[in-house]
Amino acid sequence: MAAARKRRGLTQSELASLAGVSLSLIRKIEQGERPDTRLETLRKIAKSLGVATTTLIGERQSVAGSVTDPQWQQVMRAMTGQDDATGDPLPTTGGLDSAVTAAVRLYHLDNYRELATVLLPLVTEANALVAAQEDEASTALALRARVMQVVGSLATQTRHFKASELALGIALRDAQDTGDDIEAASAVITQCWLLLRQGKLDEARELATLWADRIEPRMSRATDREVAAWGWLLLRGSAAAIRDNRASEAEDFMRLALAGAVRIGREHGSYHEYFTTFGPATVQMKNVENAIIDANPAKALRLAQQIPQAANPTSDNLNRHLLDVAYAHVQLRQYGQALELLSRIRWDAPEWLPHQRYAHDILATITGKRRTLTDEMRDLADFMGLDL
Repeated sequence: MAAARKRRGLTQSELASLAGVSLSLIRKIEQGERPDTRLETLRKIAKSLGVATTTLIGERQSVAGSVTDPQWQQVMRAMTGQDDATGDPLPTTGGLDSAVTAAVRLYHLDNYRELATVLLPLVTEANALVAAQEDEASTALALRARVMQVVGSLATQTRHFKASELALGIALRDAQDTGDDIEAASAVITQCWLLLRQGKLDEARELATLWADRIEPRMSRATDREVAAWGWLLLRGSAAAIRDNRASEAEDFMRLALAGAVRIGREHGSYHEYFTTFGPATVQMKNVENAIIDANPAKALRLAQQIPQAANPTSDNLNRHLLDVAYAHVQLRQYGQALELLSRIRWDAPEWLPHQRYAHDILATITGKRRTLTDEMRDLADFMGLDL
């Protein structure tokens, strides 16, 4: 970053002023003391320097990527075949299918603790079923692909990135072995989300583009499932592009995604589809997110008001959207409205909220503006583990 700053002829103080960040933060980033700097902050600095965000990220690795939780280590051992279910009764296809559907339901209801307890048996049973059906393994492989997408989704959500990489790699391989490009694409959608959370913007954008081109549907005869998978790949591409200061590319992705959403005409999705719901409301929520990333909170709130109240997106998408709205209120110094939204999300998704660094940053900004904190602020800070 120092080299890019010097090429622009900027002092550290001038760059801090242009990017709207503190001088101490600029110094710490240049000295390598802030490897956990949020992606949105890096984007502001990159925009001020006239470079891509990925230039600043480089080979930065997230500390959150390491797996230290014994439960996750055990799941990873099972995924790599180091732990067998030898001697256990062989699972049935129908039984495993029902278990996967129930697991996905837990994920979308944000019941992460309960879901974590069933990951190990799901993985071991899926492996056992594939081994037992070696000669006719198509159905078993499809089920294991779905199991691994559950594992990858939860691991990404809770920032166990190595476990997610392993699970989603298996999911993609198994789905491709069955010849189901849409199931494979759903694994790729989650892989793109993982890359975004790791700050690997180029990889996310390129992967989304590759697979969107690969499965691009013929709108006149495409199924809703095919359009939804394609649309979500475009949304991932847009998310990567806007974060990397590629606004025109982000708009192109979003325009195509909106065309797909209009083609469907409603929020399409079910508990067994990993790209969750897709439709006009989902695309509009992602447009709000892009406005936030592009530092336009007034536009974000205006777009948010246009989203149909009757829409029914999945909870994780809705809650992420509400954080964007809360952040927009904070940027406009409307702290009361932002706090109300955080409290609403806590009520609706108590297991989801503590895992969101975005929510921590929003609350930290609100509390940092107050000399004295209300009981609601203290209670929320305690709940989220925020140091005051």
